[in-house]
Amino acid sequence: MESAEDWLVESLRLYQDFHAFDLSAATRVLEWIGDKGVFVAGYESLKKNEILHLMLPPRLSVKENQGLVPERDFKVCHGGFSDRAVLELKHVPDTRLLVTSGFPGYLQVWQVAEDSDVIKAISTVPVQEVGSLWPRLAVFSSVPRVLHGARLSSLQAVDLESGETTYSSGVSDNEELSSLQVLDGHTVAFCCTSGRLGLVDTRQPWAPLENPGQGPGSGGQRWCAEVRAAGEGPGPCFSSLGADGQLRLLDVRDLRHPVSSVQCAVSAPSPNPELLRVTWAPRLDNCLAISGFDGTVQIYDVTSWEGTRSQVEPLFTHRGHIFLEEDVDTAPLVTTHTWHPSKPKTLLSAASDASVHVWDWVDPRATC
Repeated sequence: MESAEDWLVESLRLYQDFHAFDLSAATRVLEWIGDKGVFVAGYESLKKNEILHLMLPPRLSVKENQGLVPERDFKVCHGGFSDRAVLELKHVPDTRLLVTSGFPGYLQVWQVAEDSDVIKAISTVPVQEVGSLWPRLAVFSSVPRVLHGARLSSLQAVDLESGETTYSSGVSDNEELSSLQVLDGHTVAFCCTSGRLGLVDTRQPWAPLENPGQGPGSGGQRWCAEVRAAGEGPGPCFSSLGADGQLRLLDVRDLRHPVSSVQCAVSAPSPNPELLRVTWAPRLDNCLAISGFDGTVQIYDVTSWEGTRSQVEPLFTHRGHIFLEEDVDTAPLVTTHTWHPSKPKTLLSAASDASVHVWDWVDPRATC
């Protein structure tokens, strides 16, 4: 096992930039606003949780390496408090509105003040009774509208200005949702915890293009997924990640037959499959990142993936959350990660020890 001292020395070669910060509480939220601001929020039960709008340090905003910069920490621009755990937060594009979801099942709408540093709750969105589940979220970019649901049966789109429900699945299917994604003004993608994937046209009655889920090797494990957006690669592609590290790529035109199925290099199944996350790089062709298995974030290049492989190796692994943890007996678990919207190899990651890292990794292929 690599020691912390060895990793610190090696990090000089591994990273173009690396910044470590500590929040007052762990977060499962890293939501961009522009390319310099990010929202975080606590998820602890039975206490007030902070919702913060942070600005990245100027050092991370310059286009070129300009040496030492006086301000090297996040700056708090706005803040507020939630009485409930915030498990998901979405910024509504071109507005000052945020939508949060979490335990117990709720949806809350917030507004970032223009003339003060306050983030205040302004309304709630009614949700169906979901028991121990909580609604997944996605927002539309063309209009202030939110898509939400804990199960396929409760999937709805709501206009935030009028409060009207503009779409409802209208089915009795109780499959539990793990993620939702808006692809354009009318098309949304869903992933169920069973691995079932689908695309839905909200202009039409419920008739999703989908795979059946529970395919060979699913084993009843939990899954999450993300669709590569237009402009992020040669074509739209579903990436589906299982709790055992199995990763499938699927063409959205044929979700029944994976283009490839591989085993990622994870040491053990995820100890908390709720934290599974797979994301496509917005500025790098065919690169994606995964987390939720341990204290690392792994980056893979899927360019040559076809068919089935027993195991694939990551292009890069961020281990900073492990080696910068003072208590070696309680290794942190990465709670979420996100790619920078415009810097190709810059990511943010957060862990259960309340650490947040901003890192720009060096492609090892460029140094060969």
